[in-house]
Amino acid sequence: MNTKTLGVSLFLVALFLLFIKAFDISYPLKVNLSNSSGELSVVGEGKVDVVPDIAYIDAGVVVSGARTMDGARGKIDEVNNKLIESVKKLGISSSDIKTTNYSINPSYTYENNTNKITGFDGNATITIKTKKTDAVPLIVEAATVAGANQINNTRFVVDTPEKYREAAREAAIKNAKDQAAKIAKSLGITLGRVTNVVESIGSGGVVYPMDSKSFPVVANMGSAPTFEAGTETITSTVTLFFEKR
Repeated sequence: MNTKTLGVSLFLVALFLLFIKAFDISYPLKVNLSNSSGELSVVGEGKVDVVPDIAYIDAGVVVSGARTMDGARGKIDEVNNKLIESVKKLGISSSDIKTTNYSINPSYTYENNTNKITGFDGNATITIKTKKTDAVPLIVEAATVAGANQINNTRFVVDTPEKYREAAREAAIKNAKDQAAKIAKSLGITLGRVTNVVESIGSGGVVYPMDSKSFPVVANMGSAPTFEAGTETITSTVTLFFEKR
């Protein structure tokens, strides 16, 4: 490359950099000044197993083929009201019972180029929240005895997972540091300070058995279903960037 061509190339590069700075352009751009890296990055993982402390149950009633809208509404209201009352008898407060669906719709048949109403379908669903996770079997039993014909999306969660993420993060950092020390020893290099940290979080679960014997208030209702809540795994994955000396 002659001197004139080199000068033009440097001018274009400088102009490109000024353009980026002037218009505040941001995009993935990496410039390697040498073939050797001054950092070592190591990924560490940590986890904490936590027993869920909140349960949610969706329960409700579905009505099909009622002759009139009032007939569908009457049946839905009868079961819905009995359902709410039966759940309250288990000690669930009104603030933990939420109506999440209530709908009535006509059903049609197509005859002689005309849609004809043949009946009415409807459903109502309430979401029940409880901190007594071992009460879930009895809540489900009480709901079905009250006339509920749908139980959906029963789930167990940790109410405040952020309380446990710090412990998971500390475990991940320790894991990363331990691995970095082993790698440095194997490669014969010395590590300096941590220059950057990147964290990602997640969760999983394994089963945890429940016991409904502590709720004798509805013991005469029959055989309650068996549920398993699970333990929720709070996880943290940390990438540490170390100086290499």
